[in-house]
Amino acid sequence: MSAPVADAMAADFVLPRELEAHEPPEARGLARDGVRLLVSERGTGQIGHHAFADLPGLLGPGDLLVVNNSGTLPAAVRLDRLAVHFSTEREDGTWLVELRRLRERTGLAGGPGSTETAGEPYRGGADGEWLPLPGGATLRLLGRETPRLWRARLDREVTGYLRRYGVPIRYSYVDRDWPLADYQTVFGVRPGSAEMPSAGRPFTTGLVTSLVSRGVGIAPITLHTGVASPEKDEPPYPERFEVPEATARQVELARESGGRVIAVGTTVVRALETAALATGRVRAADGWTSHIVTPEVGVRAVNGLLTGLHEPRSSHLLMLSAIAGRDLLSRSYAEALGEGYLWHEFGDVHLITG
Repeated sequence: MSAPVADAMAADFVLPRELEAHEPPEARGLARDGVRLLVSERGTGQIGHHAFADLPGLLGPGDLLVVNNSGTLPAAVRLDRLAVHFSTEREDGTWLVELRRLRERTGLAGGPGSTETAGEPYRGGADGEWLPLPGGATLRLLGRETPRLWRARLDREVTGYLRRYGVPIRYSYVDRDWPLADYQTVFGVRPGSAEMPSAGRPFTTGLVTSLVSRGVGIAPITLHTGVASPEKDEPPYPERFEVPEATARQVELARESGGRVIAVGTTVVRALETAALATGRVRAADGWTSHIVTPEVGVRAVNGLLTGLHEPRSSHLLMLSAIAGRDLLSRSYAEALGEGYLWHEFGDVHLITG
């Protein structure tokens, strides 16, 4: 664990494989909102255990949930021995892509047989190299953007191509392919994310109705997420975002009325904090954000966060520490490990409130 992340947690932790969610909760016999909800309260320091469906009873009139309305793309295209993960579209029409080796793996006992999944990053490739893709398409590598990501250009429109030839990005802890619908949230109406903004996954239309009927507001931002880095602690690179004027107004109204502004996902924190002035007032904004939330920087716009459980070495732990505080965050993760909560995009959820 890097020094900053080690500071964010009182101790490092090891994530056992049995606490990795290998499949959607629906495949485990649960509803979407049937996952567990760990609740950490900053004011009291208390930690509670709930079902996600209990969320309406944990919030009150005047509270505002800000959600990411980015939809997930089928962003992985598989070749014979490689997968191309399309990450982020740039303004000039090129894309950032990651090349990963494909590997065979066998499903868990009682599960499906051998399947191909994304293995480690592929370290090969050269500037100007052409990669033949399914359907007669060609991808040209233009140069490295980071040690992991290439700037590249496809010889056709990317989103339409992915809809025909792509599949959702899947890492080794998920045992087989699942339909794209399993990687969408109820809020995802603007396709553009390489990976699902997964904090919003447990919401259902019925749960949203219950929240609204209790006077809890819901407002959207857009942040199109790029590909993650499961192997190492890398800070997020610039991502495209938009905070609409209507959402900025709702945030300000909630703050003025004494309600809490709770971000649904780290992507929402990143967008709102990018749009926040030094006073904490949120304005409408759009463009690219490189903002990284740390305990030293702190947060100005949000009072709470609803998020998944993050891996050791993840830079997201710095953001969580900025919101929860180091001690509460460390105790919360110890509780999650001890109580058998599940990690990753199909796992359980953590609510941090004031």
